[in-house]
Amino acid sequence: MSLFKEIPPTAGLPLSLKDLLPIFSHNKPGRLEDDLVEYLKIPYAEITYSGTAAFYIILEALKNISPKKTVIIPSFICPLVPLAITRAGLKVLVCDIEKDSFNFQSYELNKICQENKDILSIVALHLGGIPSGFASIKKSAEENKIFIIEDCAQSLGASYQGKPTGSLGDFAFFSFCRGKGLTIYEGGAITSKPEFAALIKETAKGIVKNNFLSERLKILELFGYWIFYRPLLFWFVFRLPQIFWELQGKTEKAFIEYFDINFPLHRVSKTRKNIGHNQFPRLNQEIKKQREKAAYYLNKLNGISEIKTITESNGDYSNYPYLTLIFDQPSKRKKALDIFKNSGLGVSRIYLFAITNYSYLKDIYAPEKCPNARALAEKHLTLSTSTFLKNQELDLIIDKLQQI
Repeated sequence: MSLFKEIPPTAGLPLSLKDLLPIFSHNKPGRLEDDLVEYLKIPYAEITYSGTAAFYIILEALKNISPKKTVIIPSFICPLVPLAITRAGLKVLVCDIEKDSFNFQSYELNKICQENKDILSIVALHLGGIPSGFASIKKSAEENKIFIIEDCAQSLGASYQGKPTGSLGDFAFFSFCRGKGLTIYEGGAITSKPEFAALIKETAKGIVKNNFLSERLKILELFGYWIFYRPLLFWFVFRLPQIFWELQGKTEKAFIEYFDINFPLHRVSKTRKNIGHNQFPRLNQEIKKQREKAAYYLNKLNGISEIKTITESNGDYSNYPYLTLIFDQPSKRKKALDIFKNSGLGVSRIYLFAITNYSYLKDIYAPEKCPNARALAEKHLTLSTSTFLKNQELDLIIDKLQQI
């Protein structure tokens, strides 16, 4: 490996100059909203500044039709989720996940829904492109008249029992952030059942404002993404800042897991939407490549009893932006992190901690033990399925894991 070569830890779509053509032209090649409607087989989509902004708008919309104030989230999730709930003036309730899984503990979730009459919504998380155990979530929600919001930030292109993620619940939000598959550098989308489309439109209209300077900056950043999102340059914008924050002892900032509650809510320009539209025809082909890499890993790692993998269930279809491994002991995961730390092979982690263990979130909700999420945080590792990975690099990763 080259000294500065760095494979992205998630499988984002590289941009081409053709993708960026809307910057130089006033032509309108299409609408990103229409792409999503057709792709997900849904009646409505709204493009937002980010996935977090999309989630926040959904919550603000729900406040107009329900007096309930509590939102249930899984214990292993992005810190931006509880921040958005808090900004919306709602309460966060954390439910632990199953052991070695991203899914809610179904018994505990159902118990919470039955006993707490203030539950507004359940966040159904499709983490790592793995469709959530939706049947149990739907059962608890329907029995207790609770809305379901799908967190599809990492699951565009995935499906649950033949239905695309984002079309299962009452509402859903997606992320088009840099490195997350299709990207407009910072962006997101809302989808909903048809009966809530007008509500979302009206809520968004009252919240989202134009910001010319922010949009110009995002277009410049898209140029930067086109230049630097490649193995021989990615080190300078990803690993180098990470090293800087690690030396400062600020691990959450090093892994881009320290966020502010005052996230932007600006309107996305037609130019950036059209850049997303230009990428859309390549989406399925890129997902196919990601699945092939995930299958390659799984085939080679099948005989290692000390490692489990989180994979799609029968009848489901993951887009596999990365593959998640779980070691039988935290000490082995630590050894793996040490071995891969400066390898540039895209080996990483999803989140540093269970959501209840981020120090800067401690005032948001009552402390919860969440032992399964804590164990997962200590034992998991992610393997990149980036388009930049070559077969010899896949073999090198597998060889190092076999040695551990």
